[in-house]
Amino acid sequence: MSEGYFDGSMPRSVLEYYLSHAASAQWISMSDTLDDDIRVILKTGIKFLGRAAGIWKASMPDEEHFAKCREAAEKIHNADPEIILQACIFEVVYREDVESVKIPAFVFEAFGLPVEDRYFNYDACLFPTDSGAWSNMPDISKPETQMWFYYRGVNYIDCGYEAFHMGQIHLYTGHDRGYKAISKVINMLRDYGSEHARRHKVIFDAHSHSLVVDGKSLLDYNAMPFTRFPVLDRLGEKLVLVREGKSGGGLSPEGVYEEALPFLYEYDNWGGRDKWAHENLSYEKLAWAQWWGGDQISWFAAQDEESRNKFLDYTFKWTAINNPDGYFAFPLMRGIGTGGDGNDRTYKLNNCSDDCPDGFSQEDETAKLLKEGYEKYRVYGNPSMLDYGGKDIDDPDTGVRLPEKIVVYGSFQPFVGAVANDSNSEITRMYYIGDGWHSLSFIMPFSGEFDFGISTWGTLSACVCEDKGFPYSGDGGKSKLVIPHDNCIVRIIFRYISNEIKIDIV
Repeated sequence: MSEGYFDGSMPRSVLEYYLSHAASAQWISMSDTLDDDIRVILKTGIKFLGRAAGIWKASMPDEEHFAKCREAAEKIHNADPEIILQACIFEVVYREDVESVKIPAFVFEAFGLPVEDRYFNYDACLFPTDSGAWSNMPDISKPETQMWFYYRGVNYIDCGYEAFHMGQIHLYTGHDRGYKAISKVINMLRDYGSEHARRHKVIFDAHSHSLVVDGKSLLDYNAMPFTRFPVLDRLGEKLVLVREGKSGGGLSPEGVYEEALPFLYEYDNWGGRDKWAHENLSYEKLAWAQWWGGDQISWFAAQDEESRNKFLDYTFKWTAINNPDGYFAFPLMRGIGTGGDGNDRTYKLNNCSDDCPDGFSQEDETAKLLKEGYEKYRVYGNPSMLDYGGKDIDDPDTGVRLPEKIVVYGSFQPFVGAVANDSNSEITRMYYIGDGWHSLSFIMPFSGEFDFGISTWGTLSACVCEDKGFPYSGDGGKSKLVIPHDNCIVRIIFRYISNEIKIDIV
């Protein structure tokens, strides 16, 4: 039986099989290169196609939209029936989209309402004008919005989609006290999916670290874009990724308690390249303006081919070592905006060819990384907890109280998202792993020679380095850290009592 088999329920191991072979495939249901897209999917082993269908602002009538969604789903499933396709229901509505749809009878019936001959009411979906919400943001506490969400979800399930991305869920639930309304809608779609979905199961994510009510998660896994830290002493628009929070735990929709639900990272889009920022901001200000003056995927697409391949490699390894519950949705297809010239563009992972002349040529790198898998790098990873440990813990041999805070600091720190030589940084704080030992893993995106020391208690008054068998005070005397090639994984292990330091570079 395949690792991806499920019917009616989905154990965590099966969910993680799909997330570990995930890609963001925004609007692949409308792709003009679908045959070549499917070739790439089969070549790379992608099994989960995120954002495969949905609307932000509709480009065609709903009847035509859902027909295209169904046609693409059938074609993809004919190539690989195991694939999960994800549809989106976002935090935005437009009058011309909402009020062009006549409410089907099944929607009224599902909500226990008398059937009416009417269209959806845009105004009845919105927050009050003085609420502070976007002018076109739906309020899920409104029955009309619940009906709109349910209507879209049922249609996508009928088209063969088995997963939903629910957008910025904490925005449109702003008036949904206790998350009762969104819980109702999600559970209604789960119930519908248990009877009508391809494998009698639908799964949900949203941009959230945790959405738990009465101990039970509304989502099957959490999802967020990456967080970045710009690097200013390298040519071009260089940046590194920084861990932000963790995936919350709770009782999963499968009824299993999880300390941390799975987590899916992505290169997000929200507006493309900001032409004004690139023409008017200084280098330093541009570095901090979104992702160098754009959204995540437009920044990525703007790099040269070699840099894109290296950043995919970096992102994959970074995810593996920084979040044991995390996975990366490779950018198979994602809108990159207009760049200020009025022409919408799409990033495509496909190799550039006659069949996909607008491909960006990352399919070979993606195939390599997915074949290697996460476990190759997770063995060097940081622990899942973010509290670091070490509080009120005594050394097992001497009884000496261990420091609550131990930090690796030095010239390497900006390349992992911290300030250089910050002995008090939370970004490079070590984790207690037992028996008096502390550990920290990070990935260095650039080769070169750097320095490092270890500060105990987060100060410069009692530091340790590899070259000295005793503590020293002050910023001098740090050890060398030689990185032989880009995207090296570094693991530093330190024992407080004996001042032993061990370094692995992979």
